[in-house]
Amino acid sequence: MTVQWISSPTSGDVTYPEAPWDMTGQLWLSLFKVREGDHPDREPGVYGVALVKYEEPSPLTYGELLVARPVDGSVNITDIWVDSIQSVHGGRDLWAIPKDLCDFTFTSTRESLVTRTAWTASLDGVPIVSARFSDVSHAVPRLPFKGKTWQQRSTGEEVTAALVGSSKAAPCRSHWEFNPDGALGWLAGKRSFASFRQADFRMSFG
Repeated sequence: MTVQWISSPTSGDVTYPEAPWDMTGQLWLSLFKVREGDHPDREPGVYGVALVKYEEPSPLTYGELLVARPVDGSVNITDIWVDSIQSVHGGRDLWAIPKDLCDFTFTSTRESLVTRTAWTASLDGVPIVSARFSDVSHAVPRLPFKGKTWQQRSTGEEVTAALVGSSKAAPCRSHWEFNPDGALGWLAGKRSFASFRQADFRMSFG
């Protein structure tokens, strides 16, 4: 399928694929609980923290760190960083997703059925998070998934985007370390209560 590219209205020097984006890659997700009074600037409830690696044949290939929470049957992305300026402008222009840039390191090895993965994310040289995972997702059947995001622009405009795809999804082991002085310092010291891996996902977004 031919991918059509469009110029960003906010930066004429940047182009990105028109919606929807057909993406392929790997995802690691853990769930954390924020209780009433934990952080004055954060609504209490469940937050998902995900690390994503978008791979070929995705029209854009990049790393991603995001934080999201459920809102009325949708997912609201509250914090998100990528290492692709095209993804930054595309996410903001098309779907009001508040993407910024950061730097990642990533390693992954497979021993028999077990895949072990390590990530780090840093912003202007300051660590945000490091995380380690182990899983056997490559050995499980592929299953469909679907959902949608809900975002709100500063003008009050509400923007939704549908996502539908399939992946080899299974629980995984995880270990997260959030820098107390970093951009996600409000999660420092918290332990996840569930973690999942989506291996080899194929997804249409937007």
